[in-house]
Amino acid sequence: MGRRRAFDEDEVVRTAVGLFGGRAFDGVSVDDLVTHLGVHRNSLYKTFGSKRGLYLAALRRHIADDVRPLAEALAVAPDAATALRLVTSADLGLLLLATVDRAPADEEVATEVSAALAALDQAIADALDISTALAGGLTAAALGILLRGNPEGVDAALTQRFDSSD
Repeated sequence: MGRRRAFDEDEVVRTAVGLFGGRAFDGVSVDDLVTHLGVHRNSLYKTFGSKRGLYLAALRRHIADDVRPLAEALAVAPDAATALRLVTSADLGLLLLATVDRAPADEEVATEVSAALAALDQAIADALDISTALAGGLTAAALGILLRGNPEGVDAALTQRFDSSD
């Protein structure tokens, strides 16, 4: 009979979301994972198969815990400014890094990322009664704002623009 697992798999995956969301896949070593997750290397491999296996589990958790709730909130956004604010205030670090870092080289990551982005596009399209192509442009703009690192400045500009036009 094997030993009982000495760690909480859900907690490990949640912590891995933060690690992979803060650095690119290649920027997180197995030693980093072992140190930050408090999991022995052998346990990590036994549970997730590989660093990539843990990465995929973390990406899927991020999508379930962060992206899906965002899509639900976007689906009832009353206007484009609110939709932009929702996206730019969300913690989407892992989705952004997965999009630019792993998706081009990993088909499974690309599938997860594409589905997540499509869900955001569809939620915006439904809320604003616009085409998914136009909604995709809004999603891309919002994600670009996050990449540039100044969502507060954009939020302030949107607030000034839309509040002064009332």
